[in-house]
Amino acid sequence: MAKVLCVLYDDPVDGYPKTYARDDLPRIDHYPGGQTTPTPQGIDFTPGQLLGSVSGELGLRTFLESRGHSLVVTSDKDRDGSVFDQELVDADVVISQPFWPAYLTAERIAKAENLKLAITAGIGSDHVDLDAAIAKGVTVAEVTYCNSISVAEHVVMMTLSLVRNYLPSHQWVLDGGWNIADCVARSYDLEGMQVGTVAAGRIGLAVLRRLAPFDVGLHYTDRHRLPEAVEQELGLTWHAGAAEMVPHCDVVTINAPLHPETEGLFGDELLATMKRGAYLINTARAKIADRDAIDRALRSGQLAGYAGDVWYPQPAPADHPWRTMPHHGMTPHISGSSLSAQARYAAGTREILESWFAGTPLRDEYLIVDKGALAGVGAHSYSVKNT
Repeated sequence: MAKVLCVLYDDPVDGYPKTYARDDLPRIDHYPGGQTTPTPQGIDFTPGQLLGSVSGELGLRTFLESRGHSLVVTSDKDRDGSVFDQELVDADVVISQPFWPAYLTAERIAKAENLKLAITAGIGSDHVDLDAAIAKGVTVAEVTYCNSISVAEHVVMMTLSLVRNYLPSHQWVLDGGWNIADCVARSYDLEGMQVGTVAAGRIGLAVLRRLAPFDVGLHYTDRHRLPEAVEQELGLTWHAGAAEMVPHCDVVTINAPLHPETEGLFGDELLATMKRGAYLINTARAKIADRDAIDRALRSGQLAGYAGDVWYPQPAPADHPWRTMPHHGMTPHISGSSLSAQARYAAGTREILESWFAGTPLRDEYLIVDKGALAGVGAHSYSVKNT
């Protein structure tokens, strides 16, 4: 029997919800392109519930314990001697989230003698040292596509929020004011602007599709060029790299995985080549942008706004400069953890576990590392020794 260690974020400050704003979720059985949503043999939760917090347990306890497995759920992961570190020593399976990542470093993997499977309840497995997982033969899987559209919607929301100066205008209402001039002094139309995405995979392409009706110019760069038919359909301009693309853009959105090629990409040098007054949206990974360079670009006016919901580390400390820099629209890492997305990534986590326990192959699109090598979507997103 297996020991499953699950790291989830804390419950709401007022306690686990007893009621919800809505009674149901729209039924979605496939994603753009045809991939089906998770298809576990069963679920022990109601879609629309809060599943990503400690009390939600991803709806896994009944499933696991009824089959003789044990489940440990904690949010305590960062301090010395954390529950995560104590329980990791003899865990067979670790489940974590990008929103509240348990960083599976090489040192932690070395101490986890029984570890065989690391699951990301969501997408993006850069909190796992993939080289160490490859070396130790640990399978790494994630619920690919489960919240890609959720994140794409968040990108569109943040883009409009920055360009239209929504958050400061809303604050005037909360403060009892009616200061129209203050609200509109930094407000523009998105129409006619040039918008570019760094990476045009599932999230980046979904962002492009959702922004096309705003009558903007669309640009992208990606290591895998899109089919010509898609470029023509959306009127896309392809660029060989971010350095070639960003000087043309009024809005840039980052939708790339974090790896050595992208880490620190948006530093002082690249930011200086952007249009003065451009907007930067980052819902990918915080370390793709240089923390202090972003702060400097906002304070100098080189950037008109920065919005994102990814930080490093996570959770971000109280003195993180992105909390207090001007003209920002930061959120905690929530873009992919809507209640709609949670139903999919909880179901996908169970599907992965069902396959794992049954000894049947995991979906190729869920695999990042398997049998000591990059596999599935991981082989598409990363390259050997560049993980």
